Amino acid sequence: MTAGGGAGGLAVVVGEALTDVIVERDGAEARHPGGSPANVAYGLGRLGRRTALVTELGADADGDAIRAHLALAGVEVRTQGAAVRTSSAIARIGSDGSADYRFELTWGLGPVAVPEPPLVLHTGSLATTVAPGAAAVERLVGEVRRDSTVSYDPNIRPDLMVGAGDPRARVERLVAGSDVVKASDQDTAWLAPGRAAIDVARDWLRLGPALVVVTLGGDGAVAVTAGGEVHVPAAPVTVADTVGAGDSFTAGLLDGLWDEDLLGGAARPRLHAVRTDVVERVVRRATLAAAVTVSRAGANPPTRAELDAVNRSRA
Repeated sequence: MTAGGGAGGLAVVVGEALTDVIVERDGAEARHPGGSPANVAYGLGRLGRRTALVTELGADADGDAIRAHLALAGVEVRTQGAAVRTSSAIARIGSDGSADYRFELTWGLGPVAVPEPPLVLHTGSLATTVAPGAAAVERLVGEVRRDSTVSYDPNIRPDLMVGAGDPRARVERLVAGSDVVKASDQDTAWLAPGRAAIDVARDWLRLGPALVVVTLGGDGAVAVTAGGEVHVPAAPVTVADTVGAGDSFTAGLLDGLWDEDLLGGAARPRLHAVRTDVVERVVRRATLAAAVTVSRAGANPPTRAELDAVNRSRA
């Protein structure tokens, strides 16, 4: 069965779901469902895409809260393996709204079975780094590649890269097996100190993806394809915090590619030949999705109606 393009189809996200413990500037704490892949799944669900999250959760209150949260966006949760407890990330919010993370995480993902050949499979972050689950994720990427667009966000967490082998080699192997790669300039700076983000993106494109996008914080985002390079400025916004901003960008990016009928194995030639004006339109929509998210507290991405309204107002 070959996945097709258009409005239908399924997005499968594979990766960690955890509890974000947000410590505000005044020391107040709040608990929210989080985890980069879970945030991407939630963002896609909010944008009206049929989405399944393959993850690992404990049979505890935090796990129940994550399941209920994802259900609100229509995301189907498929747990592979039983965690002793639901993992957590403690995020301390700085004076500029940025978040500094500390993780209490296990990732022992069992054999992965996706519901059907997906239009797009997205993964990344801790799920592709933390053993033993990382190996299962990498195998799955290879298994679905023929029929599905593979999307990857390294979302580097340096504290958890210790003992994970050569992180650059692992990232480049996953980049080479992907069609769409999204990273931040913080990711590229950690992986290639002293090199410009655009140069890292160019190197990655030569490994095989059709599209590499690097977010640049307040400077927007740059996209690299075989047809050229596009820089999209950030949308002006008052920042509440940056929790989930990159994940909202990823959801917006995949949603935009979906709208352009550029997802699925059959669409791979079109994705590799994508015009720069289409890339600019897609990336601009992704920056607006991120802007909505940073304008309010926590990983709270826009609905399709909200994103369409913002897009119209900025046109």
